[in-house]
Amino acid sequence: MSRIDPTRGLGPALTLEQAVDHDTRRERGGPVAVCATLGWSYNAYQKRLSISYPDNQLSLRDFERWLELVAADETLRTIARIQGGVFYRPTPVPATVNALHALADVLARESRFVGSLHDGVADSRWEEREVLDLERHGAEVIEAILGIMAGAREAMERDLEGQDG
Repeated sequence: MSRIDPTRGLGPALTLEQAVDHDTRRERGGPVAVCATLGWSYNAYQKRLSISYPDNQLSLRDFERWLELVAADETLRTIARIQGGVFYRPTPVPATVNALHALADVLARESRFVGSLHDGVADSRWEEREVLDLERHGAEVIEAILGIMAGAREAMERDLEGQDG
């Protein structure tokens, strides 16, 4: 799998260890808060999560506990990249008529982009820049669709909760 992560621009991809360390440090309160919540001493963090101690590794059980606590965006992106996929956590968007019109606009714009790639690949060769552009544009379409889907589900569940009470 490529060491270039298309979801992070053109920079190098993080290793799984780097991603876990990064996500732990970005959590509110940083490693100290994460350790306190997990019931670990800070010394345990340095031995289990920090990239400063490469010989020590996080057990699968501890990794699962860590995943339940931390947003883990970089870690999930890294796992998806290793497996050749993508990870996306949808942000609910109200599924309104305006949102559906906005989705139609996104789809129309992105279809024009895909159509414009014809000239770029006339030689039957995909350049890295072209592939990364295509992946970014595809992610925008997926984000728009999944956001509306999540918003519709959220509204449906809210309505169902109102019926129960």
